Amino acid sequence: MTATGAIVEEGARGAPSGPWWWARRRSMVLDVALALVSALECLLEGVSFAHEVGMPAVLGGLIGVPVGAALVVRRRWPVAVVLISIATTPAEMGFLLGIVGLYSLAASEVPRRIIVVLSAASLLGTLVVAVARFHQDMAQDGYHPGWWSMLAISLLLALGLTAPPVLMGLYVGARRRLVESLRERADGLERELSLLAERAEERAVWARNEERTRIAREMHDVVAHRVSLMVVHAAALQAVALKDPEKASRNAGLVGDMGRQALTELREMLGVLRTSQGGTPVAERPGEAEPQRLAEVAVAASARARAASGVPVSSVVPGVPGAQGVLGVPVAAVVDGGPTLEGLEDLVGQSREAGMAVELSVEGEGRSYAPGVERTAYRVVQEALTNVHKHAPGAKAVVRLAHRDAEVALQVENGPSDGAGTDAGLPSGGNGLVGMRERVTALGGVFVSGPTDAGGFRVSAVIPDAAAA
Repeated sequence: MTATGAIVEEGARGAPSGPWWWARRRSMVLDVALALVSALECLLEGVSFAHEVGMPAVLGGLIGVPVGAALVVRRRWPVAVVLISIATTPAEMGFLLGIVGLYSLAASEVPRRIIVVLSAASLLGTLVVAVARFHQDMAQDGYHPGWWSMLAISLLLALGLTAPPVLMGLYVGARRRLVESLRERADGLERELSLLAERAEERAVWARNEERTRIAREMHDVVAHRVSLMVVHAAALQAVALKDPEKASRNAGLVGDMGRQALTELREMLGVLRTSQGGTPVAERPGEAEPQRLAEVAVAASARARAASGVPVSSVVPGVPGAQGVLGVPVAAVVDGGPTLEGLEDLVGQSREAGMAVELSVEGEGRSYAPGVERTAYRVVQEALTNVHKHAPGAKAVVRLAHRDAEVALQVENGPSDGAGTDAGLPSGGNGLVGMRERVTALGGVFVSGPTDAGGFRVSAVIPDAAAA
């Protein structure tokens, strides 16, 4: 019996009006009724047998009553009931006991070899008694038929009393086992479906959490860097407003452009979060194939912002001299679904315009990597430079990029703040390093960050190339 069936059965046992209780009560009533009828039959047959052998009739009746009443335990001990019926066969007692006992034995879970042996013993006992009775009765009547005719009639009688109950019991037992197996299979399928539903719910919750984390990380990387540069330019604008009006005007224009573009990107991201294809929120559709990434939306918004601000197309196309957009993301990133390593020059140029001394060093022959690898590498450098603006104004930074056979290595190291730079008072939420580590480790890379002996800070990452692997 399955665990579910046992629980249901235990619950039914505890309730007097449950289906299990009613079925058991009907079975008990049937067994008691059969036992009473069998006891009455054995009582009469016991009295008759006592007269034939010269025993007291009371003794025959006393023997017959408990023999017939043995049907009460036919469900629990069917072997014992059949043995009693075989033992009383010479006394021609308990025909109902034998028939019902054989049926109960065949329908029970007793091994088949025991059923065959006891059925054969009952058949043989009935056959012997029938032959002896026929011979005795025919001799009294003065009729002497052949042995073959008496044997054939006795065999038919024995088979009629033995074969039908055994066959019926085998059929009922097989059907009962089939129903039990189907019920157990249904219970197993129900448990499996319940487990699948629970796992699906867990996966859905996990996917929603992952999507929220990815959204938060993308918004932090895409928007925070631009806003940080806006604050740095605003601080520089405040410092040179009276000394160099021309530079102040240029910084004010940069601040305005960055603010408009940051707002455009933010609106696009929020729009993707609220509605998507079919009106279903993206965060609530974790199983959709190839969902639209926020990075693609942000880069597309950047391109539209450039076009709206009148920036020439050649200024954002990689490979063209002087190619530099205000957001530092090349147009190729729009096609690839995110920023690439080709945009590192523009990214470093932004920090230089904000007053930071940044040096870019590239080792190895440049080549393309998987889009996720290039996007992650770009974000690591972007966030590292943003941290330099926040925590070490006026410090010199070195960005190192190394192209290798099956990986790309990055390192952004800055010295201590020289105190000459303008501290823009940028707030820090502590999510930058966490986001970088999550991005790198998600691709199977290694991320290390920490202070240097010279008082600066170093961020290092090694990202395996998924395309090469």
